[in-house]
Amino acid sequence: MTIFLQQVFNGLTLGSIYGLVALGLTLVYGILHIPNFAHGALYMVGAFMTYFFMVDLGAHYWVAMAGSAVVVAALAVICERLVFHPLRHAPPIHDMIAAIGILLFLEAAIHAIWGSQPVRMTSPFTGMGSTLNIGGVFIRQQALLVIVAATVLVVALTLFLRKTMVGATIIAMAQNREGAFLVGIDANRVAMMTFAISGVLAAVAATLFAPMTLVSPVMGHIVIMKAFVIIILGGMGSIPGAIIGGMIIGMAEALGGFYISDVYKDVIAFGLLVVILSIRPQGLFAKGAH
Repeated sequence: MTIFLQQVFNGLTLGSIYGLVALGLTLVYGILHIPNFAHGALYMVGAFMTYFFMVDLGAHYWVAMAGSAVVVAALAVICERLVFHPLRHAPPIHDMIAAIGILLFLEAAIHAIWGSQPVRMTSPFTGMGSTLNIGGVFIRQQALLVIVAATVLVVALTLFLRKTMVGATIIAMAQNREGAFLVGIDANRVAMMTFAISGVLAAVAATLFAPMTLVSPVMGHIVIMKAFVIIILGGMGSIPGAIIGGMIIGMAEALGGFYISDVYKDVIAFGLLVVILSIRPQGLFAKGAH
């Protein structure tokens, strides 16, 4: 039972990270209908920016996280203004090609600055107290931070969308773009806000998870692949689907990787996608940012 609970905790940790990344991805798709393959690169840049603030500038972990979130949010807005906005009337395939171009550009830039060798980021929790033993279940404080922070961010984003005027305009754009235009909603402002939020989520997710793994220019590849699995599984554009889908994939990886084989943990995620979509092709939730 203890081993099972250990894997459940590991699954919650993975699911929280996947959910945060998928949340930013599904937000952009649900509102702007852009399959942003560059989101994985924003995740990677977020990790390196935190590393830069901590190692090169000597900033504390929390300050570095905030700085990284601001930088990546600004970078996401720049991508929207310079790349995606001019393509708003082009066929959807153009957005996909442009996003892949941004992905390759950002990876090349990071590779040129930091090289190809992975680097390690330190956790704010160090020493003997960095791991808690609760009933035989070993809980890393960094992993606990991931779960708590993800929960807080999801609640904060939900309240922002439901309780603020800016959030209302974002939801209006997601539900009916033409109607939103007719009532005077500024589409450019909504687009920039949406990309900024997705950038913040990517940077925070990377900063939370980076101390538990290695930081490298290709770290966003597998994460973005799984994020797309999650938003397809949960329903394209569905915020609840992104969160629940992330938890399903995280749990499947942790439990399947332990009880079957760690070698197949990535295969499990894609196999689960095929099984669920064969039963419910539209995903777990209806489309829409709500």
